[in-house]
Amino acid sequence: MVQARLRGGLNDFSWGFAVNDFPIVCVGGSAGGLDAYIRLLQNLPADMGVAIVIVNHITLMPTQLHEVLPRFTSMPVELITERLLIEPNHVFIIPSNRDLHVDNGEFRLKPISKPRGWPDVITVFLRSLTEYWDGKLVAVIVSGYDGDGAAALCGIREVGGITIAQKLSTATQPDMPESAIASGCIDFVLSPEDIAKEIVRIAHAEA
Repeated sequence: MVQARLRGGLNDFSWGFAVNDFPIVCVGGSAGGLDAYIRLLQNLPADMGVAIVIVNHITLMPTQLHEVLPRFTSMPVELITERLLIEPNHVFIIPSNRDLHVDNGEFRLKPISKPRGWPDVITVFLRSLTEYWDGKLVAVIVSGYDGDGAAALCGIREVGGITIAQKLSTATQPDMPESAIASGCIDFVLSPEDIAKEIVRIAHAEA
Protein backbone atom coordinates (compact mmCIF):
# COMPACT_ATOMS: atom_id res chain seq x y z
CA MET A 1 0.00 0.00 0.00
CA VAL A 2 1.24 3.49 -0.84
CA GLN A 3 0.76 6.04 1.89
CA ALA A 4 0.61 9.77 1.27
CA ARG A 5 1.03 12.14 4.19
CA LEU A 6 0.66 15.89 4.19
CA ARG A 7 3.72 17.51 5.76
CA GLY A 8 3.80 20.85 7.53
CA GLY A 9 1.02 23.33 8.09
CA LEU A 10 -1.87 24.53 5.99
CA ASN A 11 0.43 26.46 3.66
CA ASP A 12 2.68 23.48 2.98
CA PHE A 13 1.24 21.25 0.27
CA SER A 14 4.24 18.95 -0.23
CA TRP A 15 3.49 15.27 -0.01
CA GLY A 16 5.70 12.45 1.22
CA PHE A 17 5.28 8.93 -0.09
CA ALA A 18 6.40 5.71 1.56
CA VAL A 19 5.86 2.19 0.33
CA ASN A 20 5.55 -0.05 3.40
CA ASP A 21 4.17 -3.16 1.76
CA PHE A 22 7.09 -5.58 2.21
CA PRO A 23 7.42 -7.86 5.25
CA ILE A 24 9.39 -6.91 8.33
CA VAL A 25 10.82 -9.70 10.46
CA CYS A 26 11.66 -8.61 14.01
CA VAL A 27 14.11 -11.00 15.66
CA GLY A 28 14.21 -10.31 19.38
CA GLY A 29 16.72 -11.82 21.78
CA SER A 30 19.45 -11.18 24.32
CA ALA A 31 21.66 -13.70 26.16
CA GLY A 32 22.62 -16.43 23.72
CA GLY A 33 20.95 -14.57 20.89
CA LEU A 34 24.11 -14.29 18.80
CA ASP A 35 24.12 -18.02 18.09
CA ALA A 36 20.48 -17.84 16.95
CA TYR A 37 21.08 -14.75 14.77
CA ILE A 38 24.03 -16.43 13.04
CA ARG A 39 22.18 -19.70 12.40
CA LEU A 40 19.18 -17.77 11.11
CA LEU A 41 21.09 -15.44 8.76
CA GLN A 42 23.22 -18.26 7.37
CA ASN A 43 20.03 -19.86 6.04
CA LEU A 44 18.32 -16.77 4.60
CA PRO A 45 18.76 -15.77 0.94
CA ALA A 46 19.74 -12.16 0.29
CA ASP A 47 16.93 -11.38 -2.16
CA MET A 48 13.75 -12.34 -0.31
CA GLY A 49 12.28 -8.84 -0.31
CA VAL A 50 12.13 -8.84 3.50
CA ALA A 51 13.65 -6.46 6.07
CA ILE A 52 15.26 -8.22 9.05
CA VAL A 53 15.38 -6.14 12.24
CA ILE A 54 17.42 -7.60 15.11
CA VAL A 55 16.31 -6.17 18.44
CA ASN A 56 18.85 -7.34 20.98
CA HIS A 57 18.20 -5.85 24.40
CA ILE A 58 21.58 -4.65 25.63
CA THR A 59 21.82 -1.65 27.95
CA LEU A 60 25.27 -1.85 29.55
CA MET A 61 27.56 -1.68 26.50
CA PRO A 62 27.48 -0.72 22.80
CA THR A 63 26.30 -3.44 20.46
CA GLN A 64 28.85 -5.07 18.15
CA LEU A 65 26.35 -7.08 16.13
CA HIS A 66 26.68 -4.80 13.09
CA GLU A 67 30.39 -5.67 13.03
CA VAL A 68 30.02 -9.41 13.65
CA LEU A 69 27.00 -10.43 11.58
CA PRO A 70 28.16 -9.32 8.09
CA ARG A 71 30.37 -12.43 8.11
CA PHE A 72 27.27 -14.61 8.02
CA THR A 73 25.06 -12.92 5.40
CA SER A 74 25.46 -11.19 2.06
CA MET A 75 22.71 -8.73 2.97
CA PRO A 76 23.90 -5.28 4.09
CA VAL A 77 23.97 -5.08 7.91
CA GLU A 78 23.33 -1.61 9.31
CA LEU A 79 23.29 -0.12 12.78
CA ILE A 80 20.04 1.83 13.00
CA THR A 81 20.28 5.62 13.10
CA GLU A 82 17.51 8.19 13.45
CA ARG A 83 15.27 8.42 10.36
CA LEU A 84 17.08 5.57 8.59
CA LEU A 85 14.95 4.34 5.69
CA ILE A 86 13.60 0.83 6.12
CA GLU A 87 14.51 -1.25 3.06
CA PRO A 88 14.01 -4.88 2.08
CA ASN A 89 16.98 -7.23 1.72
CA HIS A 90 18.77 -5.50 4.61
CA VAL A 91 19.56 -6.51 8.19
CA PHE A 92 19.06 -3.73 10.71
CA ILE A 93 20.49 -3.71 14.25
CA ILE A 94 19.03 -1.72 17.14
CA PRO A 95 21.63 0.42 18.97
CA SER A 96 22.10 -0.10 22.69
CA ASN A 97 20.05 1.85 25.22
CA ARG A 98 17.38 3.01 22.78
CA ASP A 99 13.73 2.26 22.16
CA LEU A 100 12.96 1.63 18.49
CA HIS A 101 9.87 2.80 16.61
CA VAL A 102 8.77 3.13 12.98
CA ASP A 103 7.06 6.04 11.27
CA ASN A 104 6.42 6.73 7.57
CA GLY A 105 8.83 4.04 6.40
CA GLU A 106 11.70 5.14 8.65
CA PHE A 107 13.16 4.10 11.98
CA ARG A 108 12.78 6.39 14.97
CA LEU A 109 15.02 6.14 18.06
CA LYS A 110 13.97 7.33 21.50
CA PRO A 111 15.59 7.19 24.96
CA ILE A 112 14.98 3.80 26.49
CA SER A 113 11.71 3.89 28.43
CA LYS A 114 12.74 1.25 30.96
CA PRO A 115 16.34 2.06 31.99
CA ARG A 116 16.31 -0.19 35.06
CA GLY A 117 15.61 -3.89 35.27
CA TRP A 118 15.05 -6.04 32.20
CA PRO A 119 14.44 -3.89 29.11
CA ASP A 120 11.26 -4.15 27.04
CA VAL A 121 12.68 -2.83 23.76
CA ILE A 122 11.34 -5.81 21.79
CA THR A 123 7.82 -5.22 23.10
CA VAL A 124 8.07 -1.49 22.31
CA PHE A 125 9.19 -2.12 18.73
CA LEU A 126 6.59 -4.81 18.03
CA ARG A 127 3.81 -2.54 19.26
CA SER A 128 5.07 0.25 17.02
CA LEU A 129 5.01 -2.11 14.05
CA THR A 130 1.40 -3.11 14.69
CA GLU A 131 0.41 0.57 14.55
CA TYR A 132 2.59 2.00 11.81
CA TRP A 133 3.65 -0.71 9.36
CA ASP A 134 1.43 -1.79 6.45
CA GLY A 135 3.31 -4.87 5.29
CA LYS A 136 3.32 -8.37 6.71
CA LEU A 137 4.77 -8.68 10.23
CA VAL A 138 6.74 -11.59 11.59
CA ALA A 139 7.85 -11.62 15.24
CA VAL A 140 10.61 -14.06 16.18
CA ILE A 141 11.69 -14.52 19.80
CA VAL A 142 15.00 -16.29 20.36
CA SER A 143 17.37 -17.02 23.24
CA GLY A 144 17.46 -14.54 26.12
CA TYR A 145 16.69 -13.84 29.75
CA ASP A 146 13.33 -12.60 31.01
CA GLY A 147 10.29 -12.24 28.74
CA ASP A 148 10.76 -9.18 26.54
CA GLY A 149 8.48 -9.30 23.49
CA ALA A 150 5.91 -11.71 24.90
CA ALA A 151 3.44 -8.96 25.81
CA ALA A 152 3.20 -7.79 22.17
CA LEU A 153 2.76 -11.14 20.44
CA CYS A 154 -1.03 -11.30 20.62
CA GLY A 155 -1.15 -7.84 19.05
CA ILE A 156 1.01 -9.05 16.16
CA ARG A 157 -1.40 -11.91 15.53
CA GLU A 158 -4.42 -9.59 15.77
CA VAL A 159 -3.15 -7.60 12.77
CA GLY A 160 -2.51 -10.76 10.75
CA GLY A 161 1.15 -11.22 11.62
CA ILE A 162 2.99 -14.46 12.33
CA THR A 163 4.73 -15.25 15.61
CA ILE A 164 7.60 -17.69 16.10
CA ALA A 165 9.54 -18.81 19.17
CA GLN A 166 12.88 -20.57 19.12
CA LYS A 167 12.64 -24.24 20.08
CA LEU A 168 13.71 -24.36 23.71
CA SER A 169 16.17 -27.20 23.28
CA THR A 170 18.09 -25.13 20.70
CA ALA A 171 18.27 -21.94 22.80
CA THR A 172 21.28 -21.14 24.98
CA GLN A 173 18.97 -19.31 27.40
CA PRO A 174 15.35 -20.45 27.00
CA ASP A 175 13.63 -17.89 29.28
CA MET A 176 12.61 -15.50 26.50
CA PRO A 177 11.18 -18.04 24.04
CA GLU A 178 9.55 -19.85 26.96
CA SER A 179 7.76 -16.62 27.97
CA ALA A 180 6.72 -16.14 24.35
CA ILE A 181 5.21 -19.62 24.21
CA ALA A 182 3.44 -19.02 27.54
CA SER A 183 1.69 -15.99 26.02
CA GLY A 184 -0.53 -18.38 24.07
CA CYS A 185 0.06 -16.35 20.91
CA ILE A 186 2.87 -18.26 19.19
CA ASP A 187 2.22 -19.84 15.79
CA PHE A 188 5.42 -21.87 15.44
CA VAL A 189 8.14 -23.23 17.74
CA LEU A 190 11.19 -23.93 15.58
CA SER A 191 14.96 -24.20 15.50
CA PRO A 192 16.79 -21.19 13.97
CA GLU A 193 17.32 -23.15 10.73
CA ASP A 194 13.61 -23.95 10.49
CA ILE A 195 12.71 -20.36 11.39
CA ALA A 196 14.70 -19.33 8.31
CA LYS A 197 12.70 -21.77 6.17
CA GLU A 198 9.43 -20.32 7.49
CA ILE A 199 10.57 -16.76 6.74
CA VAL A 200 11.42 -17.80 3.18
CA ARG A 201 7.98 -19.40 2.82
CA ILE A 202 6.30 -16.21 4.07
CA ALA A 203 8.38 -14.08 1.73
CA HIS A 204 7.40 -16.21 -1.27
CA ALA A 205 3.74 -16.10 -0.26
CA GLU A 206 3.87 -12.28 -0.12
CA ALA A 207 5.67 -11.89 -3.46
